[in-house]
Amino acid sequence: MTEERWQRLTYWPLIGVSLLFIAVYSWEVIANLHGEARAIARTVVFITWVIFAIDYAVRFLLASPRGKWFTHHIFDLLIVVLPALKPLRLLRVFTVFTVLQRTVGSALRSRIAIYGTGTAIVLIWVSSLAVLDAERGHPGANIENFGDAIWWAFVTLTTVGYGDFYPVTGWGRAIAVGLMVSGVAVVGIVTATLASWVIEKAAEGRDDDEPATRKQMRELTDEVTQIKTTLGTGGS
Repeated sequence: MTEERWQRLTYWPLIGVSLLFIAVYSWEVIANLHGEARAIARTVVFITWVIFAIDYAVRFLLASPRGKWFTHHIFDLLIVVLPALKPLRLLRVFTVFTVLQRTVGSALRSRIAIYGTGTAIVLIWVSSLAVLDAERGHPGANIENFGDAIWWAFVTLTTVGYGDFYPVTGWGRAIAVGLMVSGVAVVGIVTATLASWVIEKAAEGRDDDEPATRKQMRELTDEVTQIKTTLGTGGS
């Protein structure tokens, strides 16, 4: 059994487990479960964590060399901590259509835009659930329903931070810090992608104004040399 074969066999089952994690965790927090229902939800969430931990451990043991595999699979380690990130793998389906783009640059920008948008949606949803779960019912808490939690997560991710809602517990503030750091990265990537797209659109139809690249100069030189050689051969 190789790491690649294991990954192919477990890809869709793990996607299903991740979606189950999001569904059950959402049900637990939004419905504010208590008693037996809450215990069942927590058990399912725990089982999903165990499944992803086992998957990571098996892939690590099958990998060779393991050190290189570890450094190239940090995202897989994050999935063990937060299984809700696993559905981001589904975004590959949408990125397939980027091969139809006219240039490599536009295809890359399309992929970045798709992953950036998908990541932002997942972060907002999961952070809303987590902060509501951490804050609700605590003295001085002002995030008491899912609508307020969604609003808080959105303005925090975008680094706007109106301050109308804010966490007061230690765990809630830790979630806020993680969301703010993630927000800086996501917003920065999306902004850079948008700026690159605008620059390309502004430059369309102005190819004559663009400087030649070194590769183009080499190709032109090779063509001139070939023509000279051909003419020299014909003249002799």
